[in-house]
Amino acid sequence: MRFQILDIVPHTPHPVTGEIISVHERLERVVETAVLAERLGFDSYAVGERHAGEFVSSAPTVLLGALANATDRILLSTGVTVLSLLDPVRVAEDYSTIDQLSGGRLEIVIGKGNEDKHFPLFGLQLERQYEYLTENYELLRRLLREENVSWTGTHHADLDGVTTYPRPFSGPFRIWHGSATSTAAVDLAAKWGDPLFSANALQPRENYLVLINRYREQLEANGHDPAVGYVGSGSGGLFLADTDAKAIEQYRPIYEGIAAKMRAKHAGDNRPGKATSFATIEEAIAHGPALVGTPERVAAKILDYHKAYHHDVQSVSVFPMLPYAQQHEVLTRFAEEVAPLVRREVSTTLWGPDDPGRAAGFTAVDHRQAADQQGAGA
Repeated sequence: MRFQILDIVPHTPHPVTGEIISVHERLERVVETAVLAERLGFDSYAVGERHAGEFVSSAPTVLLGALANATDRILLSTGVTVLSLLDPVRVAEDYSTIDQLSGGRLEIVIGKGNEDKHFPLFGLQLERQYEYLTENYELLRRLLREENVSWTGTHHADLDGVTTYPRPFSGPFRIWHGSATSTAAVDLAAKWGDPLFSANALQPRENYLVLINRYREQLEANGHDPAVGYVGSGSGGLFLADTDAKAIEQYRPIYEGIAAKMRAKHAGDNRPGKATSFATIEEAIAHGPALVGTPERVAAKILDYHKAYHHDVQSVSVFPMLPYAQQHEVLTRFAEEVAPLVRREVSTTLWGPDDPGRAAGFTAVDHRQAADQQGAGA
């Protein structure tokens, strides 16, 4: 299995103490954590995109440019690029620039986003979000693959012989489709034979499994080789400690404080995926996707989810309200104690030499081979 760190860059006060760091420091930490992720052997580092609420990820391309400069090996990604809002011409230009800066280490995840308020900010209609997503993706796909593109659509101005510059580093970079609540994104991914990334953050497993299963069914129905149907999965927060009881005790104030804030924000809105389905940390661990406990327990939970999802990449996120040193400690323990237990049981061709669609400048480290060589050297 491959592993990713995702930071959607929330910038909110600590739910108990009310403390908050400066925006400058919060953004610096994104870059520093990406450097740490590369050193620890994570395969990918992704940043989010939000245009409303308590987030400072409104300019993900700027962040990714900084990450491209600060790192050398790790795959760079998004979670998600809110393509429903964006001009595909500009997306092609911006992300191809990042692809060039990183030496071909870019893949992105697109979606309509999980924030209703950003549509009026861009003069767009919420009820047409999937129309925007579909048209913008199909135009973006052509702009990355073709030169002299002519286009007539519904929402974007007509184009006549347009070539965007710069071109991608070495052919079009891979695009994943983010999936949380709707079949629309799933069907779009399946239509084009693209991989799927399940949010797997706020709802019961069964809600996401329905969408993943539909994706695989529709992928084959559209005539695509199932081998191209890579699946990624998010998680509902990560926290590790020496005992399960200690992890629950330390993590409870943050998790339950954030859960209560989400429920208050979305009071009266029963749409799935807007607020967490799990009010207590015990519920989130037992029935939700929260990765909380000892390294052994967290590894076992990822493997249990894999039995249902058969996913190829696991994405993890650490709440930024934790003390900064503790955030890095959790990620270090995950890389050194959790990931090896999972890799021992689950293999994938994703991002390896047998994955021809991977980012042109990136090949993931073969951790099994490295471990074997280390053992032989000892």
